[in-house]
Amino acid sequence: MRVEVSGLTKHFGSVRAVDDLSFSVEPGQVTGFLGPNGAGKTTTLRMALGLITPDRGTATFNGTAYAALPDPMRRVGAVLETAFHPGRSGRNHLRVYCRAAGLPLSRADEVLDQVGLGPAGRRKAGGYSLGMRQRLGLATALLGDPAVLVLDEPANGLDPEGIQWLRGFLRHLAHDEGRTVLVSSHLLAEVEQTADRVVIVGGGRLVREGSLAELRSGADGAGTALVRSPEADRLAGVLRGAGHEVSTGDDGALTVSGGTPAAVGRLAFGAGVELHELRSRTSGLEDIYFRLTSGQEQYAAEPPARAQGVPQEAGR
Repeated sequence: MRVEVSGLTKHFGSVRAVDDLSFSVEPGQVTGFLGPNGAGKTTTLRMALGLITPDRGTATFNGTAYAALPDPMRRVGAVLETAFHPGRSGRNHLRVYCRAAGLPLSRADEVLDQVGLGPAGRRKAGGYSLGMRQRLGLATALLGDPAVLVLDEPANGLDPEGIQWLRGFLRHLAHDEGRTVLVSSHLLAEVEQTADRVVIVGGGRLVREGSLAELRSGADGAGTALVRSPEADRLAGVLRGAGHEVSTGDDGALTVSGGTPAAVGRLAFGAGVELHELRSRTSGLEDIYFRLTSGQEQYAAEPPARAQGVPQEAGR
């Protein structure tokens, strides 16, 4: 099921939270939704899930707005913030949702096992750790066995083992089961290991979208090489003389912008310069993210959903 956001715009008084935002989320992939605080991510997700009415624009699931989907919990599973009664067990929390959505009560136990909370399912949710609450929220999103998952900061509170599990789980849902997975996160290193595509927003506007390879290609331009030599100063002069931009790191390594390792190697060989290391240098997601969002105007913090009088968990 394809998610299509087209021209979404939202103001809160004089605050422009989302500004003519458009992007797509494809099935069979994990898409990371990135941006600084106040960039409009949560407002965008709330509009997509029918929790906030946009000033203009649309968000659709295979061409249908969330509010018009038949049995929406069976099609879109979304948790923006896990809400639960602290005195109710995790299992009973899920069974309430099953009854509301007309799902068999057995689904509660199935999804608890699926997210690794089976042994803790009969414990009161008020005693859960933050990581366990995140898993309970994911279990809630999975109750209807939906084709689309929309998750806001699902790795928050998870320990390293839990983050590794979540990474593999989300990729399994997308790659092996063909689901559409949209994940908002601030953990850039984790997104880089998990996501197939990213959507980066800043100041309520789209900054860039595409696969990680596409973003790296755009960031690195004609190529970037890293080279080490005992004659670094002489090599830098040779490279600059050939028109390359060269910078020297604290460790003495040279970063050559616009030069492939092959081109740098030929110039070094021709000048008789000894090399100790020569390789491509690829920008990481963190480098790309900060390069793209640096100087982006941000807006005031988005108002909490509870102030809008709507639930945090879509599909109720």
